[in-house]
Amino acid sequence: MEVEKKDHSFNFEDFKSQAISDLKTGKSLIGKDGILTPLIKEFLEAALEGEMNAHMATCLEDPENQNRRNGKSSKTMQSPMGSFELETPRDRESSFDPQIVKKRQTVLNASLDNKILGLYALGMSYQDIASHLKEMYDFDVSPATISAVTDKLIPIIAEWRSRPLEAIYPIIFMDGMYFKSRENGKVISKVLYNILGINQEGRKEILGFYVAESEGAHFWLGVLNDLKQRGVQDILIACVDGLTGFPEAIKGVFPQTEIQLCIVHQIRNSLKYVASKNQKEFLKDLKSVYQAPNKENAEHHLLKLEEKWGEKYPMVLKSWHINWENLSHYFQYSGEIRKLIYTTNAIEGFHRQVRKFTKTKGAFTSEMALFKLVYCACQKIAEKWNQPLQNWALTISQLDVYFEGRLKLELNN
Repeated sequence: MEVEKKDHSFNFEDFKSQAISDLKTGKSLIGKDGILTPLIKEFLEAALEGEMNAHMATCLEDPENQNRRNGKSSKTMQSPMGSFELETPRDRESSFDPQIVKKRQTVLNASLDNKILGLYALGMSYQDIASHLKEMYDFDVSPATISAVTDKLIPIIAEWRSRPLEAIYPIIFMDGMYFKSRENGKVISKVLYNILGINQEGRKEILGFYVAESEGAHFWLGVLNDLKQRGVQDILIACVDGLTGFPEAIKGVFPQTEIQLCIVHQIRNSLKYVASKNQKEFLKDLKSVYQAPNKENAEHHLLKLEEKWGEKYPMVLKSWHINWENLSHYFQYSGEIRKLIYTTNAIEGFHRQVRKFTKTKGAFTSEMALFKLVYCACQKIAEKWNQPLQNWALTISQLDVYFEGRLKLELNN
């Protein structure tokens, strides 16, 4: 019996010497056979002994209580520090209820949950996460367990999507991106609508995302009303693509907002209807329109473009004339503001970053599965948005002049 106790005792000095030796040979601190695993085991078992001592002390206070210690039980614990056998003290009446490692608990949840969510946020599938944890930490976690962990994001996402927003956004960008989703045994396309705002401090912020089966102005109307209900009172400039009815939807909720249609989208749509042999020459002539120094000069070149190409491509020129009011707003601004609003590249860049997290997904199993991964992507991407846009002080001061009285800037004395 004494030999058994000696074999199972923990000698910190011996552990420290062995740990230093293992470190010198390049052994890992954590994971399978990690250096720190015995220390974690010793810490937990010491804590459990402390809890049992307190429990026994309470039992002894009652003279009629015959409860006594009843040896120990062993179970395999899984943790990011590695797998190990944990010995838990028992009592005869089974009334001991440990708290640091509860009955039937076999996983140290907090650190594992964070590890799973971190891997999930990188776009890894449940199976890939399970394989990674097995390889790195030598323990098994089922896809069902991983799904249960990621489901903890659901109330967080709901709160984030309904959070209060700032009253005024100088600039917002709105656009949709397509995903595949399985519903009722079928794979269907869904549009994820994203809204990227630039606040008065010049920092980017995803105001929200919304899902529908197709992109349309009617749905955007509901999205804009949601922004208003969450506290947005005014938007100075909204940068959008050429979706039919989009400007009207915006004006219906925020009547003072200036609409700037994306020039890049307009150019792409124009070239779809221009013969390949004429595209290079047509684009050269078109540049004189959208790169003009002012609106008057742009309109002059637009008339010249129509004279040259109007008969061959009437539909293309008609589109420019119909949308000209919302295409040409950027001409009134300085170069810094023009560069920022003439295209929806800001939100398209965001979409490209989201795709890096979702590229492994052929089709999402549900709408909530899509929400969970996109939310994680948003949080990861936003970590880099900790600085104002370049030259924002100049930009916001000019916007304050153009939209007199609508910005609520705090001036420091």
